[in-house]
Amino acid sequence: MTSVQEHAPAIHPTAIVDPSARLAPSVTVGPWSVIGPDVSIGEGTQVDSHVVIEAHTRIGRQNRIFPFAYIGGTPQDKKYSGERAFCEIGDRNQVREHVTIHRGTGNGGGWTRIGNDNLIMGTVHVAHDCVVGNGCVLANNVMLAGHAVVQDHANLGGGAGIHHFVVIGTCAFVGAMARVSMDVPPFMIVEGNPAEVRGHNHIAMARRGFTETDIGAMKEAYKRLFRDRGGSLAEKISGLLAKYPGVRSVDILVNAVNAQARGVHGRSLEVQRPDDRRAPRA
Repeated sequence: MTSVQEHAPAIHPTAIVDPSARLAPSVTVGPWSVIGPDVSIGEGTQVDSHVVIEAHTRIGRQNRIFPFAYIGGTPQDKKYSGERAFCEIGDRNQVREHVTIHRGTGNGGGWTRIGNDNLIMGTVHVAHDCVVGNGCVLANNVMLAGHAVVQDHANLGGGAGIHHFVVIGTCAFVGAMARVSMDVPPFMIVEGNPAEVRGHNHIAMARRGFTETDIGAMKEAYKRLFRDRGGSLAEKISGLLAKYPGVRSVDILVNAVNAQARGVHGRSLEVQRPDDRRAPRA
């Protein structure tokens, strides 16, 4: 790799960087990488060899992008017709080998967004219009279909497949090889094919600074909402709120469960899905 020049990024001679790309001075770009048009990369980000950042992508500070990653790629969506859409990645993320992250679509808001401090392991796929929060772990071979949302500090085990429009709640844990076709409630553990709630993720809650009251409430919420067979969902939620008024974790969980109940097949975001029968774009 060429030495870092004052006030200039270190770009290997074999790399190709589009003239419209904007690279901060401390960025490094390894051999045979390609940086496309309308790409910006922030301070201290390291782009290893054989990386492709296709177009219309914003990448923040102190990220590392490992070999053969493909970022800002054209969406794999038949409805995509070349409209201008974007990919945004925050700060201090690790994007490992062979990861694919595609731009958004006009049908889904135009943006694929990834926050800060995430570990995205090898061969993960993040499809068009997905949103990944902060502090998440996506293990090897995780597959996020279009419009999926992974909230802060969620952990997805290797090979998990996430259906389009699914929401993975904050501090949730998805077991390896799970087939997730419905929203995953915050703080819960899901496993299986199809995935079902199997426990509560008190370890993640403790690491994230939730109180003993929050954690205790989630233990009871798991039993009431996902194990007990008697009573309606509304009755269970009402009893939980009455016992734990103002408890933050309970409020977060109840909001998510209510949204899931209103969603199509348990996917709360799908009720907002645009009408695909509209006239084709010009």
